[in-house]
Amino acid sequence: MDKTYNHKDVEQKIYKNWEEKGYFRPENRFGNKENYSIILPPPNANAPLHFGHAMYVIEDILARYHRMKGDKTLWLPGADHAGFETQFVFEKKLQDEGKSRFDFSREELYRMILDFVGQNRPVMEGQLKRLGFSLDWSRKKFTLDSDIVKIVHKTFKKLYDEGFAYRAQRLVNYCTFDGTSFSDLEVVWQEKKDPLYYIKYGPLVLATTRPETKFGDTAVAVHAGDKRYQKYIGKELEIETVLGKTKIKVIADKMVDPEFGTGVVKITPAHDFDDFETAQRHNLPMKQVIGFDGKMNENAGKFAGMYVKQARKAIIEEMQQKGLIEKVDENYTHRIGLCYKCKNVLEPLPLEQWFIKMEPLAKPAIEAVRKGNIKIFPKNFEKLYFQFLEGIRDWNISRQVVWGIRIPAWRCMKCNEIKNPKSKIKNPNKNSKINNNLAMEQFSNEGWVVTEGEKPEKCPSCGSGELEQDPDTFDTWFSSAQWPFATLLSQSSISNFSSKGGSASGGQFPISNENARMFKDYAEFYPTTVMETGYDILRWWVARMVMIGLYATGKVPFKNVVLHGLVNDPLGKKMSKSKGNVVNPLELVDKYGADAVRFTLVYGTALGNDQTLSFEKLEAMRNFSNKLWNIARFIDLKRTQNSNLKTKNLTIEQLSNNAIHKNDKEWIEKINLLVSEISGNLDKYQFNYAAEKLYEFIWHQFADIYIEDVKNRIDENSYLILTTLYLILLKLLHPFMPFITEEIYQRLGAQAGGEESLTIEKWPSFA
Repeated sequence: MDKTYNHKDVEQKIYKNWEEKGYFRPENRFGNKENYSIILPPPNANAPLHFGHAMYVIEDILARYHRMKGDKTLWLPGADHAGFETQFVFEKKLQDEGKSRFDFSREELYRMILDFVGQNRPVMEGQLKRLGFSLDWSRKKFTLDSDIVKIVHKTFKKLYDEGFAYRAQRLVNYCTFDGTSFSDLEVVWQEKKDPLYYIKYGPLVLATTRPETKFGDTAVAVHAGDKRYQKYIGKELEIETVLGKTKIKVIADKMVDPEFGTGVVKITPAHDFDDFETAQRHNLPMKQVIGFDGKMNENAGKFAGMYVKQARKAIIEEMQQKGLIEKVDENYTHRIGLCYKCKNVLEPLPLEQWFIKMEPLAKPAIEAVRKGNIKIFPKNFEKLYFQFLEGIRDWNISRQVVWGIRIPAWRCMKCNEIKNPKSKIKNPNKNSKINNNLAMEQFSNEGWVVTEGEKPEKCPSCGSGELEQDPDTFDTWFSSAQWPFATLLSQSSISNFSSKGGSASGGQFPISNENARMFKDYAEFYPTTVMETGYDILRWWVARMVMIGLYATGKVPFKNVVLHGLVNDPLGKKMSKSKGNVVNPLELVDKYGADAVRFTLVYGTALGNDQTLSFEKLEAMRNFSNKLWNIARFIDLKRTQNSNLKTKNLTIEQLSNNAIHKNDKEWIEKINLLVSEISGNLDKYQFNYAAEKLYEFIWHQFADIYIEDVKNRIDENSYLILTTLYLILLKLLHPFMPFITEEIYQRLGAQAGGEESLTIEKWPSFA
């Protein structure tokens, strides 16, 4: 054996051999004791992996461990198209080239992004392989694969037919910079100090941070129990504005806090979520004054065409000149919602969108965890899961982006003309002035035709062929919420699969026990065993997978949720491209070796806890790799010096029967106990405990104590015990450090009569 271990010489060679031999395919496993499956949380296909993706090591440890135990193990890879995020990245690329998304047609932009993603996906896959992840690449999926899209369409059709998906005009979180709406979860809330303006509304004074929305006020409100304003409730006041005199109604509502400002608030239903709900209770109209381009519209009079901040400044100046401002609190602290990507302030704007009723879907998801059908590790994250689902609001799944799965819904323009003769349906991305004066929330499924993807020939209501497809795409989280069952169903042909019920040619949606056998992977591996991901997307993704999975299949999508923490930069700060502190995992793999990087991520950090990237720990784990190599060199050297020294791939029980020296018997017992402990740790997802025990035992006990003892009394029997115990330790360590353990096994294990590769060796059983 070489004097030193060079990871660069062996890692890619070893992985290529594993892949060519098909070791990661469940069909090639021995034993088939139980079916075990993990679906890889799909990384976004818009950029190379960042260091956080290296935490997939936890899934690889589990997959390798269960393969070695004899379970029929599937770890299925894939990538997410990441609709808005990918389009955002691509638009920045266009911007660097002096171009804009508006320079291209929808079809051109989609093809360009598809090519961009197509160039990046092989890079991502190469990174995953470099880290040693034992994924079954023969089954890899992409969220825009035609079979996945077909399943997403079927799920939406089922939701629509059963009344869970509906079309409504209501407020959404809208980014006027990126031109799309977002769900509540995608809003970044930030505390900010702004002036609080006390504005005169006739005989009343009210406080607001947004005087520019006053042109959209349709009422002012006070608390019903506030004695100061009893005489005004129900009356209409004449007020002076910078656009002249107008009248406004005074209402009483429980949402008003008498302690805020003067106890009087303006109600602007088109631009504030609380006001929108208040307006629903009082049947107030909406009046939109800010457009989807972020500019004031014609309802703002002479301020039309100004951006919000410009308008606010101009309006305040004119109000002060007219004596309409009583006072200003310059340091009022409040929360504002920001776009999580561009960090611009989001505007609550009225927009017709597709929503999903979440409360009836949330209840079964809550029960699944309460009853133990799904277990969350660490258990303390259950509280966050319940908080989200118990306070859930309906989910806006429409996104105004090109890149993604187009919503399979067509509006009948004839029916729409009859229902709304004055309305013209336009794309808000075109800076339209749609619906400036809106009635309250409209549920408008009428006039819409939803299919499983194909364009309908005619409207089922009026027979018109004048149908226009919704230009929006699904929220990426809607398609990825179906990832566990969609990836497994899509391994089979679903061309004849109907969402309407059984048919002679094939099945129904959701899957029933009777027709599941048509879908081999689904039948064998669903529900999946583990969903392992970062705790930061428990609400965004995990909870939604549970809800949609239960709804679509009638089964939980996974039995266990395993949550890891974040990996921060060496200074303890969250990694981000904007901060410039993102660490490329392959740079560390090149320097320290994949095994050292993998072991660093699980050693010393309990499940669910954040960790700081430590170069000191990386050095230590590279040294540990060298220690493993030196032990192997010692064993190999003794064998080359004495041809009578042999080793065999024995079980612990067989080894005990061969032991003669009392020290050897003692160390066999120690390793027997270690096998039991490591197995128990992995079964309980205690990866840090397992890693720490292996490190401590191999270096400070096996190497420092046992080898020092054996080398002074080496003979055929002691050599057999020593080498066999070392092979057992390599098996225990293999899920954590697969490359060096495989390389050593190829040097020593060939003579021991074991399997051709350590990756298909059996997990040691303790006596």
